[in-house]
This record gives sequence, structure tokens and C-alpha cells, in this order.
Amino acid sequence: MRVRRGSPVRAIALDLYRNHFRTSGFISLEELDALIPVMAETIFHSLVITLFTLAAFGVGTLVLIWLGFPIGMWVLAMIRGSRMRPDAESGSTTRVSLVLATRDSPDAIATRVRNLLDTDHPLSRLQVVVALDHTGSRATEDEVRQIPGVNSVVIGAAPGGKATALNAGVLASTGDVLIMADTAQAFDRQTVPCLAAALTDSRFGAVSGALLLGERRRLSPVDLYWRLEKWLRFNESLVHSAVGVTGAVYATRRALWQPLPPGTLLDDVYVPMSLVLRGHRVGFTYDAVARDVRVFDAAAEGGRKARTLTGVLQLLDLLPGLLSKRNPIRWTFVMHKLARLTSPVFVLFAVVGSMGVATLFVLANPRLGLALTAGLMVPLFAVGPLRRLLFATLRWVFAMQWSIVTALRNGLSRRWSVWNQR
Repeated sequence: MRVRRGSPVRAIALDLYRNHFRTSGFISLEELDALIPVMAETIFHSLVITLFTLAAFGVGTLVLIWLGFPIGMWVLAMIRGSRMRPDAESGSTTRVSLVLATRDSPDAIATRVRNLLDTDHPLSRLQVVVALDHTGSRATEDEVRQIPGVNSVVIGAAPGGKATALNAGVLASTGDVLIMADTAQAFDRQTVPCLAAALTDSRFGAVSGALLLGERRRLSPVDLYWRLEKWLRFNESLVHSAVGVTGAVYATRRALWQPLPPGTLLDDVYVPMSLVLRGHRVGFTYDAVARDVRVFDAAAEGGRKARTLTGVLQLLDLLPGLLSKRNPIRWTFVMHKLARLTSPVFVLFAVVGSMGVATLFVLANPRLGLALTAGLMVPLFAVGPLRRLLFATLRWVFAMQWSIVTALRNGLSRRWSVWNQR
């Protein structure tokens, strides 16, 4: 970086010399004038190195959390992975209770019940339990009892919420295997048989199915996230256990069920992690499919993610042993769930560092810097698909990072009643 004669940097340095250092005899005016370019270049280079290091540290840490850890789990799974050993024949004789916790309308419940019964598992070995939320349910007990195929209808205890609805549903269940379902999704015919067969392996206390976001959806950041998440859970289950299950499609043994604390936000993490702490494994299978054709925008996905991440922090209260040696997958839990909560800090490092380096480059090379900037920005804004992709990605990234900030704020204030804000 050159310091021209008459530049503000040179003027400030000379003014300091005349007012403060002239009488010291330490350095002459001519020597100072010669040193100014060297000093300015040294400071400039130091600033560039500092900002570049900040950006590299931020990007590197994000890559480690979001890509390095999943790749590491994949390598471990390849080296010492142990797959589930399902027995389809034995699974077909298993008594299964399908627990549908809901606050939806009678029509939505009826549609979901028809889907649950459209299965290759013997209907004589199925029980359908509908557990209504204590507050906010759009269906009454009498209305749900009229739905063909429903064997039992219960209402969760006060103060309401999914946790108490699930507890009530499990109390009314008679099957050896519990399969949890939500109203919005739809199972394939093989979903129930696959989950029942998976739990014939006595090493596993729970198993998660796979959520598919629908054939009509375009590839989006949300889709990419869920593909990575399923791949990660699958590899975790091979090494030992998946850290969480998919709340819309998972199974556990009724004999192992422990009532959820009222107000639990994440039954799909509380249930599997409590089983791991008791010495059981948690599996994952791609063959048990739940389909969800809903389309979520960045704001909706951000709100959902904020509640989910708040639930992760709540688990540290509900299951204090998560970070102790009692938990054989504690480091997996830390990397999969807790490390992601630090993402906004490293995103900030990456943005500040990279923007700072870019700004200094433009200041040092105005013509080249402006030409490169224009060459990059013009196509992004002029080409419609590129512009839409850019803004969609930025909205999603911002929503995800803001959801983490919201979750941290909820966790620090111990504010767990976030599901009531839907």
C-alpha cells in the first residue's frame, strides 16, 4: 500500500512529529518522512493478515462442525460400524401401537388414520391410539371416536403440549412396540413393518425412520440440510447410536418407555438419549419412510429450528447425565447438537474477516478491486435464477443463524414454553 504525498496518513504523522516528538531528537523529520510508507505498509499487511486469519478461522470451524464431523462419523462407521439385524418374520407378529399425538381437525386426523392403516403389517396386530392435546385441540373425543380404525382416544394432562399427549397415548397402548406419528406426514406401506422388524434386534431400544420432504419440492437449503442430517444419523447409529430420532416416524419398546417431563420440547431427542443413558442403542433406517409435502419458507423453518434448538438446551436440564461419562456418545452429542449452537459466532468471524480483506484490497487496488466487484455482482443481480438462488440462500442462512441466537436467549433465560407461540 503506497502512502502518497499529501495523503491524510502522511499529514497526521507529520503533525504528531511537529507537536510531540520534534524536541526529543529521537528521529529527524526527513527520517520520519521516509519511514511513513514503511510503517503504513506494515500496518496494512498486519491488518490484512489479522482479518484473513479471522475469516479463515471462522470458515474452518464452520466446515469442521457442519462437514468435518459428519465425514468423521462416516469414516468411523466404515471402520467399526455395526448394523441392525432386523427379523422381518418375527417383526410381522409384533403387536404395534401407533400413537398419534395431535391437535388437528377431525378431517386431518381421519386422513392420517387411513394412511396408518394402509400398511403391510397385519391389521390384527395394530392398535391406533389418538392422543389429543389438552389445550388448543381442534377435535373433540367424540368426534375422533367416530373415525373408523381408531381403537382408543385420550387427552393429555394439563398443562398440555405434545409431551403430556404422548404420555397419555402410551398409557392407553397395549402393543409391545410403540410407533410415534404426527398428523402432517404420511407413511409408506413398509414403514410400520420396517420399524417393527428393526426392534427385533435386542441391542436397540429405539429406531428412527427417514423423513422425505416430498417429490414436488425443488432442491433447496432445507432439503440439503435434511439429506446431510439423515446421513449423519445413519452413520451415528452404525458407530453406536443416533443422537436423535425423527419425531414424525420413530419406534421404541413400550417396556422401556419413561414418561416425558411435562413441557418437554424434544421428545425425539429426550427419548433416544434417555435410552442411551440406560445402556441401549438407537438405530436409523432409510426404509421406514414418512413423507411431508409441506413447503416451509425461511421464516417458518427458522421459527421451527429456534424451538428445536431451545429444546436441545432444555435437555441439559432434563437429562444432566448427557455430558457425563454415563453417556457413551457424549462427544457425538456435543458435536451434533451443542457445537452447532456456536455457528453464529463463526459466521460473524467469517463475514467480518472476508469483508475486511475485500475492503482493504479495493483500497489498495481501486481499479482492479472495483472491476472484480462489478464482474462478480453484475451477473448475480442481472441473471434472474442466480439472483433468486442468492437471496434464497442468504435468507435461509440468516434465518438459521437467528434461530440459534433465539435459542441461546431462550436457554439463558430458561424460557421453555416456546411451543405455545405457534
